[in-house]
Amino acid sequence: MASRIQSHQLPNGLYVSGKLEQPKERPPTMAARAVPYTGGDIKKSGELGRMFDISVVDSGPPPLIVGGNSSGGTSRLQAPPRVSASSSNPNSGSVRSGPNSGSVKKFSGPLSQLQPTGLITSGSLGSSGPLGSGSRRSGQMDHQVSNLGSSKAKYGSSVTSLNTDPVRVGFKVPKAVVWAVLIVAAMGLLVGAFLTVAVKKPVVIAAVLAAVFPALVVLVWNCVWGRKGLLSFIKKYPDAELRGAIDGQFVKVTGVVTCGSIPLESSYQRTPRCVYVSTELYEYKGLGGKSANPKHRCFSWGSRHTEKYVSDFYISDFQSGLRALVKAGYGAKVSPFVKPATVANVTTENKDLSPSFLKWLSDRNLSADNRVMRLKEGYIKEGSTVSVMGMVRRHDNVLMIVPPAEAVSSGCRWWPCLLPTYADGLIITCDDNQNADVIPV
Repeated sequence: MASRIQSHQLPNGLYVSGKLEQPKERPPTMAARAVPYTGGDIKKSGELGRMFDISVVDSGPPPLIVGGNSSGGTSRLQAPPRVSASSSNPNSGSVRSGPNSGSVKKFSGPLSQLQPTGLITSGSLGSSGPLGSGSRRSGQMDHQVSNLGSSKAKYGSSVTSLNTDPVRVGFKVPKAVVWAVLIVAAMGLLVGAFLTVAVKKPVVIAAVLAAVFPALVVLVWNCVWGRKGLLSFIKKYPDAELRGAIDGQFVKVTGVVTCGSIPLESSYQRTPRCVYVSTELYEYKGLGGKSANPKHRCFSWGSRHTEKYVSDFYISDFQSGLRALVKAGYGAKVSPFVKPATVANVTTENKDLSPSFLKWLSDRNLSADNRVMRLKEGYIKEGSTVSVMGMVRRHDNVLMIVPPAEAVSSGCRWWPCLLPTYADGLIITCDDNQNADVIPV
């Protein structure tokens, strides 16, 4: 006889096979107490107030903030005598204690009164103005942000500062040749003077002077036209194609520049997104006037304040269309040849300074007491056409142009009577009129 299949009846009257399962017991539900809305009241927040080391008082004035100043200095909170939070608020619960409870962390930063929204911020609440419209500020953060717009831009080590290391342009002449010429000239003058006194014939000294005079003329000529000769050499130097350039090759690349990770901004005109900025203040010194620097001579213009910065940027080659990273930041040697424009001119006839110029001077603690001044500013803006001379480096499929190990020399040019002129580091040249040649990028 076959075994009988067990079955059971459901509550709706339907018979199904199988045993009747016993209903599982549900775990007891913990009744959660509703947390009241504090509304920013520290007396109702319980352990939140003790976590931030804010005392609870039943009555009396709010905590006082002492030690603060209007310039965004650090302030500390001075609270009245503490009162137990458990006694003032029945809903706050008891303070946990024991080996596993841990310690409550105390925040050492400057604190302010609790906001009406319950948000705890640093610094003090903004004071109301004469119209009674107070604004909430974050103390030190607002002070720093306000200073960024008024003070000069300060960059880190990733930006090269050319304030103390100006562009160096000199003559590339061996020292042995210079010493030989000086020794021969000195001996000729001594022999000529001796023969003139002994024999009483000034022909010898006249011949020596005739030989020394052309050398002096060539030296003065090179001092005046040496810089222009170097710029002419750079302009005539042929452009290279980056596609076929090998590692370690010295090239000149002309193309459109774009900013790197840190774009620059000119300090006076506030021109944004630049790869090179320069702002220089010059003063004219008359007879008995004040000197702009220790090397300032009378009846000449002297540099009183200089701000020059350059950072890493990209250049797109016109020849091949490739993009290369120009390593001009992080203290690299750079020789920029950018002609600045005069943006402010103070003369004896026009001594009414503009508000922007006065603000620029006051931000740098520079006085304007009856001085003849001239402010010049130059920059290379993103989208400008620039020529760069440097060494090619390839690293992990990244094409870079770095400063050469040796100074760039123009060589000796006999026809214009120019001696070899050199410049250190990367050479960057830019057209004079950049506003008309900027390409939107």
